[in-house]
Amino acid sequence: MGRVARRVSGIPLSWLLCVVWLAGCAEPGDFEQAGLSSTRAAEGASRQGTVLAGRHHTLVLKSDGTVWSWGGNTFGQLGTGSTVANPMPARVWRLFSVSAIGAGEMHSLALKSDGTVWAWGSNTNGQLGDGSTTSRSVPVQVPGLANVVSIAAGFSHSMVLKADGTVWAWGLNAAGQLGDGTMVRRLSPVQVQGLTGVKEIAAGNVHSLALTAMGRLWTWGGNVDGQLGTGTVTGRSLPGALEGMSGVTAMSGGGSHSVVLKEDGTVWSWGKNDEGQLGLGTTTTRLVPTQVPGLAGVAAVVGGGQHSVALKSNGTVWAWGSNVRAQLGDGTQTQRLSPFQVPGLTEMRGVSAGGGQHSVAVSGTGEVWTWGANTEGQCGDGSYLMKLSPMLTRGLLERAEVSAGGHHSLAIKSDGTAWAWGSNDQSQLGDGTAVARWQPVQVSTLTQVATVAAGTFHSVALKENGSVWSWGSNSWGALGDGTNVTRNRPVKVGALTAKAVAVGAFHSLALSTDGSVWAWGDNELGQLGDGNPPFLSRTAPVRAQGLDGVVALSAGVEHSLALKADGTVWVWGRQDTCEDIEELGRLVWVPEQVLGLTDVVAVGAGVCHSLALKSDGTVWAWGSNAKGQLGDGTFTARLAPARVPGLTGVVELSVGPETVLVRKADGTVWGWGDNARGQV
Repeated sequence: MGRVARRVSGIPLSWLLCVVWLAGCAEPGDFEQAGLSSTRAAEGASRQGTVLAGRHHTLVLKSDGTVWSWGGNTFGQLGTGSTVANPMPARVWRLFSVSAIGAGEMHSLALKSDGTVWAWGSNTNGQLGDGSTTSRSVPVQVPGLANVVSIAAGFSHSMVLKADGTVWAWGLNAAGQLGDGTMVRRLSPVQVQGLTGVKEIAAGNVHSLALTAMGRLWTWGGNVDGQLGTGTVTGRSLPGALEGMSGVTAMSGGGSHSVVLKEDGTVWSWGKNDEGQLGLGTTTTRLVPTQVPGLAGVAAVVGGGQHSVALKSNGTVWAWGSNVRAQLGDGTQTQRLSPFQVPGLTEMRGVSAGGGQHSVAVSGTGEVWTWGANTEGQCGDGSYLMKLSPMLTRGLLERAEVSAGGHHSLAIKSDGTAWAWGSNDQSQLGDGTAVARWQPVQVSTLTQVATVAAGTFHSVALKENGSVWSWGSNSWGALGDGTNVTRNRPVKVGALTAKAVAVGAFHSLALSTDGSVWAWGDNELGQLGDGNPPFLSRTAPVRAQGLDGVVALSAGVEHSLALKADGTVWVWGRQDTCEDIEELGRLVWVPEQVLGLTDVVAVGAGVCHSLALKSDGTVWAWGSNAKGQLGDGTFTARLAPARVPGLTGVVELSVGPETVLVRKADGTVWGWGDNARGQV
């Protein structure tokens, strides 16, 4: 890349970003305090299946059709473009309009509303179904599948149910778990033989289950521990019906055991029971379905690796089996042979039990609770400490732990407090004074902070509960509190519930949990996108016109960017290269799509240039190039996006005024653009 892109190694990108805005940063720490998820839905609605636990990772399906993940990521099972574990929730790339999710041991699945299936993570046995054994850190569509209505992920195999009632499977088949009459591994979907009229499917480690519309339960695959429920330990590579099992409404395949829910609210189990995972009060293996005593009024049941979790219709959660890593959530590590109520959990609407040793529950308001093993951050609280009892995960938010403004900097500490330093003539540090600070001082009154954003003379913070707070200069209404009064301490921005924020020089943006964009402050050049008369600034949030389904935002000095879940990029405000001081170029008052860009996963805006990161790891740039900030080896500006040459494998992007930094999947950081003060 020569002069255009110089390599920087061994430094976390989030902290290098501060120097892009000519400011320093403090050392980051792990966040240990949990907050509320930003997901919202009817509190009485079932959310079963919207939270799933794999071996060391967790998936959540939000009501807006996006998928979020955290935890282990050795094979890219988090779907965020890298293979680095992440103890904090992050949005899975490329996915939108998702209706169902599946979590295998180290791979993940998603079903879109159009009936297509997407897969990512480990593919050592072809469990992604793309015809290869190449693991993927970004979701890819499973070719040849359409009209799918349900999905399930086992240890290293995957299954789908089509609208016509047929079942298809792929991946590892050493125990016949694909049900095609062979034990041959399949890299692409094959039809499970002898099954029609199926309405539900489930997958265990090496066995599979199906329930037909006629109420018949079918099992196939490995049976060393009696998990097929046939009364023997003989496996089979073709589905066989379990006679005498009627009234089944739901089922789950555990590690080497199975659990089903009947329409009368009772739970039945069979298979391996060395840890009491059958809930029968013993550790004796059962080869045929046996009712779990003392358990009634159940709405959902899930089998984990060596434990099981049930959700009752009254919103309480019950668990039993192995507790070696506190996966039962009772505050101990004591094995339980019979179901007991998990303390502290009420009004839950969904549960999951991991193939490893952690458990997950979700409430009617979208709060996600986790407990148990956390060695790879699968509990999602920002730490790697085992959780003896259920605790809230961090919120499902777009995060920025550091930010640098015109002449001040912001950072979030591990306890959720916000800290600031630098110039303070407009009270942009939020410490109650207008005194410049050479060392970080705490921003007054703010706790549970998830994101900070610094403008030229003002600052904005997003809390874990989705509330937005601002302080500093307010001459353009950039604080959004309905006034033009400068504030030396944080004030709440209206009734916004947001999942991301961004700030420009004198304007601010917030992404609502419903995917709409709200803006306030300076609007002289259309940077608010509300389509109202030119030069009309706003002291309170107004909605940017025509935007929905947005998942990320970025604000330049006088323009704004939005990324939609479908991978398209939208822009408004000043649209020129800023090379002519007297000529403002084209002003866009209502958001318009940036042509030529698709499959984008991240965006960034500088003074007069913009960048986009695609899911294939390439970076695209447009706008001013006076300092080489487009990264193409020239100083020629352009208004249409073009690929930054020679750059691949990028997983993170940050844009400064006239400098760009990116982090590649191999952990190296690359930069280009203005380097007058050593920014690169």
